[in-house]
Amino acid sequence: MTTRRTFLLGTGVAAASTLVPAPAVAAPDGRTGGRPDTGGDRFTLAVIPDTQYLFDRDRGDAEPLDAALRYLVDHRQDDIAFIAHLGDLTENGLESEIEDIGRSFRTLDRRRVGYSVLAGNHDLDPRTDDQRGRTPYLDEFGPHRFRESPTFRGASPDGYNSYHVFRAAGREWLVLALDWRMSDRGFGWARGVLAKHPTLPVILTTHELVQPGEAGDAELSDYGRRLWDDLVKDSDQVFLTLNGHFWPPARAVLRNAAGNDVHVHITNYQDRYYGGSAMIRLYHFDLARNVIDVRTFSPWLLAKRSLNTLERREIELTGDADRFSVPIDFAERFAGFAPVPVRPARPARDLLVQGTVAYWRSDSLKDLSGNGNDLRQVGALTATDDHHADSPSHGSRFFDRNGYLSTVDNAPLNRMTFERGYTIETFIKLPKGFAHPWCGLFTKLAPGAAAGKTGDDPKEPICTLNVAGGGGLQWAVFPKNRNALSTNWGHEMDEDTWWHVAVVNDGRHTRLYVEGSELLRNPSTPATGISTAGDPWLVGAYAYDRIVEKSYHGWLGDLRVVDRALPREKFMTAR
Repeated sequence: MTTRRTFLLGTGVAAASTLVPAPAVAAPDGRTGGRPDTGGDRFTLAVIPDTQYLFDRDRGDAEPLDAALRYLVDHRQDDIAFIAHLGDLTENGLESEIEDIGRSFRTLDRRRVGYSVLAGNHDLDPRTDDQRGRTPYLDEFGPHRFRESPTFRGASPDGYNSYHVFRAAGREWLVLALDWRMSDRGFGWARGVLAKHPTLPVILTTHELVQPGEAGDAELSDYGRRLWDDLVKDSDQVFLTLNGHFWPPARAVLRNAAGNDVHVHITNYQDRYYGGSAMIRLYHFDLARNVIDVRTFSPWLLAKRSLNTLERREIELTGDADRFSVPIDFAERFAGFAPVPVRPARPARDLLVQGTVAYWRSDSLKDLSGNGNDLRQVGALTATDDHHADSPSHGSRFFDRNGYLSTVDNAPLNRMTFERGYTIETFIKLPKGFAHPWCGLFTKLAPGAAAGKTGDDPKEPICTLNVAGGGGLQWAVFPKNRNALSTNWGHEMDEDTWWHVAVVNDGRHTRLYVEGSELLRNPSTPATGISTAGDPWLVGAYAYDRIVEKSYHGWLGDLRVVDRALPREKFMTAR
């Protein structure tokens, strides 16, 4: 048997959605060059591990590294924000070897690409620490080399430790590049850098920190234990460490003094074919998904026209230690030193955009637009301070499937037909275990028949914004220009999560939005206005043939009705 619900599932034709690119954001310090921050949620950190066998007296080959650096420069549009080398640039630390790899890195210098390098045990006398004085490494890669770098911010007095700051995903990130062996002075300098930048998340790069353990996970080496105890453990800003030196690659999660995770990774492929084939590792940060996706491959092999059997095996490494994802709730992880600012509540007057006909908050039954569309309460409701992060007011009502609200009988909104368009917005949160589908958020009391409609099921309300089965949205309306219903459908939304939802009609077409994103199943057939029988609107309830069948179950925040189509930048969530 065809019910009114199954019939409505078949109505409506999908319309295409549109992606709008984020505007570019200038660097905060006014420097030119480098990679601009697009303000999106994604960026990539490129890591280059030990290249020592490629620069080994007269038996090396710079071309694999040159190919990797060309790849990174050519793919900067793919949100590559910074490049970090992990030390052991050369095999013997000879002046000729250092000069050779220095020439390779000029590819990045010429294009003013932000990158860091650090010394490994093969780049200098491994028995010395950062107070060793002048070396070929320091002559080539000392602070003077980075004077024109868009990311370089300083070095220790000895020149062997440095730090960089790059901007990506709307914030600044600090890369601390530390020497093979730090002295007490070096540790003091590093702690001073962190103290001067107390709100920046830190990626620590060094040549040695963790080594492969017997179980296959990474574990602190002897020197790594000192680095952990004297710097990393008590520096909550350090959330990711990267080092080479050892193989095979491995990783682990350590817990710092604040009780937070520190992800420690070994990246080194020098034991593999062609000295590692200048493998690079890309750390794809995705702040929207709260994950870092990691990929390891050789751009040099990738660019070759023909490959032998061994080369084909080495193009990309997909083992568990080479291709993986790191889940990180960035906001939660950084909350101890860089908490996300709580958006302050906004006065109601700031929400009264042109065309506002009704605006309600949880602390009052009055229509704050001043148009007299006041509410009356039926049954019990609970006022709470739970709210969406972008809610203008810091409150909501909890509907427990019994109470609801209704516009008063003489409310002007009851008679409005919105033939020039409309925007209806609110905030909702469904409780865990939500099992109360087809409960209304904003519904007309009268059925379509009361407005002269005979198509579909005329006992359905003139219009209703529902939470359908599975937690999806449904907007079903008898428009002025049609005898039948026009229905929009949304996707299933997570429970125990605040969502901003909007219904926008431009006088011909209606679109549903969730969190400012246009949904798919929006009908292309014109739907103009909202029919009316002069009947009240219900907030948090659904009516069938004038009988209130179901109250909403969940939280409902601010609710605003505007008599025109608003662009997304004018929604209640607008910054």
